[in-house]
Amino acid sequence: MTLTDAVPPALAELAERCGVATSYEDARGVRHDISTRTLRSVLAAMGVRTGDDDDESGTTTREALEEVRLRPWRRVLPPTIVTRQGSGTRCGVHVPRGATVRLSVQLEDSASTLDLELPDAPQESIEVDGVIIDRVELELPASLPLGWHRLVADIADASDVSGPSVHGSRTVESTLAVSPRSIPVPADLTRRRGVGLAAQIYQVRSERSWGVGDLSDLAELADWAGRDLGADFVLVNPMHAGEPYPPVEPSPYLPTTRRFASPLYLRPEQIPEYTALSTEDRQRVDDLARSQHHSNAVDTIDRDSSWGAKVDALRIVFSAPLPDDRAREFDDFVDEQEPGLHRFATWCALAAESGPDWSRWPLELQDPDSDAVARYAQDHAEDVRFHQWLQWHVAQQRAGAQRAALSAGMRLGILHDLAVGVHPTGADAWALHRSLARGVTVGAPPDAYNQLGQDWSQPPLRPDALAEQGYRPFRDIVRAALRDSGGIRIDHILGLFRLWWIPAGLSPTEGTYVRYDHEAMIGVLALEALRAGAVVVGEDLGTVAPGVREELSERGVLGTSVMWFEQEDGQPIPPENYRRLCMASVTTHDLPPTAGYVDLVHVDVREELGQLTGDVEQERLDAAAEIRSYTEAVRQRDHLEGDAPEDLVVALHEYLAAAPSLLYAVSVADLAGDRRPVNMPGTSEEYPNWRVPLTGSRGEVVSLEGLRGSGLARRVVGVVRGGGVE
Repeated sequence: MTLTDAVPPALAELAERCGVATSYEDARGVRHDISTRTLRSVLAAMGVRTGDDDDESGTTTREALEEVRLRPWRRVLPPTIVTRQGSGTRCGVHVPRGATVRLSVQLEDSASTLDLELPDAPQESIEVDGVIIDRVELELPASLPLGWHRLVADIADASDVSGPSVHGSRTVESTLAVSPRSIPVPADLTRRRGVGLAAQIYQVRSERSWGVGDLSDLAELADWAGRDLGADFVLVNPMHAGEPYPPVEPSPYLPTTRRFASPLYLRPEQIPEYTALSTEDRQRVDDLARSQHHSNAVDTIDRDSSWGAKVDALRIVFSAPLPDDRAREFDDFVDEQEPGLHRFATWCALAAESGPDWSRWPLELQDPDSDAVARYAQDHAEDVRFHQWLQWHVAQQRAGAQRAALSAGMRLGILHDLAVGVHPTGADAWALHRSLARGVTVGAPPDAYNQLGQDWSQPPLRPDALAEQGYRPFRDIVRAALRDSGGIRIDHILGLFRLWWIPAGLSPTEGTYVRYDHEAMIGVLALEALRAGAVVVGEDLGTVAPGVREELSERGVLGTSVMWFEQEDGQPIPPENYRRLCMASVTTHDLPPTAGYVDLVHVDVREELGQLTGDVEQERLDAAAEIRSYTEAVRQRDHLEGDAPEDLVVALHEYLAAAPSLLYAVSVADLAGDRRPVNMPGTSEEYPNWRVPLTGSRGEVVSLEGLRGSGLARRVVGVVRGGGVE
């Protein structure tokens, strides 16, 4: 069936103009056409209604197409311009015929204005709503400095292009962001690659943990890794905030917000005001801590129990008055984080009273900009203040973990992970409701490891809304991830180019790709990373469009190479042929730890969960052949010294050490000899995703103290640091 047979031509053109794919190629290069039903649903989620006119006699789709075509002509300036420093970017300026227009750039420092000259001759003219509009090409100066600027147009004696009946003078503005051509890679990484750990920090529990690994544990892990193992970084799972009260969503990749961090990772006893509590109150906090210490040896991660005890303890510590200097520091933090922090804290207070699903709240509270929400925040100011206070302390303890990492000799310190999206009924879905698409979720089409596709249950940011808002929602998320860190890993960075949107009620196989302005998205990322002095690693696995990896590399974004995915014709790619600008690792959190993978745990679990679409025995034979090919590869290099399972784990890490990659991440699970996957993509309750603790080769729970004494950890890191291209 051809595309024209399946989709009316007007609908196909409308989809193309809106960045919605009408077909795609899967990981095997097979083309799939997108159904009319999916296209209409995705366009509706972007605010483009097409009705039900499935034949050429219909007019609704053609009317929508005309509206989209005229959209840029109805505004003088594009809403946002993101350009690279040193490039003479051109942008279209739409001027009502006969109008006088003065253009200038208001620089970020607010003290400087640069006047621009608009050419006289238009490149194109059309009539819009009864007014002749001329399109003039403006070339922006290549000398513009890095930063967030404003392009300002003062228009005199012209019809307002939003309606022919409005005349007079007016001023319109556009966000103008000038980004670096590339994110610089630290010079010392080009001389000697960085070796670090990758940890699901909630798994790394010490004797003092409250049942969940926290920021104090992270500081200890970083200190040990830096001083004893010579590590350069610790990459952690996303630490974005979840629900403010139990039950707490276990997945760190389905947070309620990406801008603020989870207080679940706080260690209450590390808050300075804890020591100022009365003896009775301090005893209450200590008793709550002891009530959770037994959970550190239990074979599950119980976030609800931990957070239930912590929030009670934190309420007690919150009651302690702040000294004057600390009070000023807190006020400064709140001012710096506004208005987003106040909105998030208000959501937390509302969620405590009405539940975390804002779509079930009273109608007047569902709009964060409503008078009712403002009154609620005022009436519950102490609760709002408490949640702001929590974020202040998360920021402080997170900064403390970074200081500990750098003090231990790490070159980068903590690398934070940025999730793809947020919970559909959570804080960001409420606060950013005008920026998110409704009636669709984000996921991935089928591939070799996830044969049914994936639905991540997250509402996507709308490309048009991002541009209208100057990419502020994305900028704020990136800034938050970069705060007090040596860099970030961006989960599914391919989503900066295109995301797989799945209409509500349909399966992941019935979605389609929606295109984003990747030049703008990467430009925002590059500008913020440069200012933070951070490295950026993009998880670029899965179905990758042509040219994406090359463009990311050009912009200084490191890619991701997972050894099990680096194959050609069913055989391992020699590690010497891996990319240099990437983070290499043997495994990833979406696969079992190495000891489990070589024992085919990934096949066993997927068979048990019904995730395999083909013949199970053939799947097992293929997986066993894959393991044999890698075992033979390490034997040929004389890396395999024994027959114990941990010997193969060490050998595979030594094998990968020959890669020229600038960063090498070793999973903490591999250092412990763990076998169980922490996550099985494509499942929710079928498998205890994100709730299994760190365990050893015999299934015993491994503590942070036990990890520090691990001989396997020293063996693995030793062969990694001893090999490779420096």
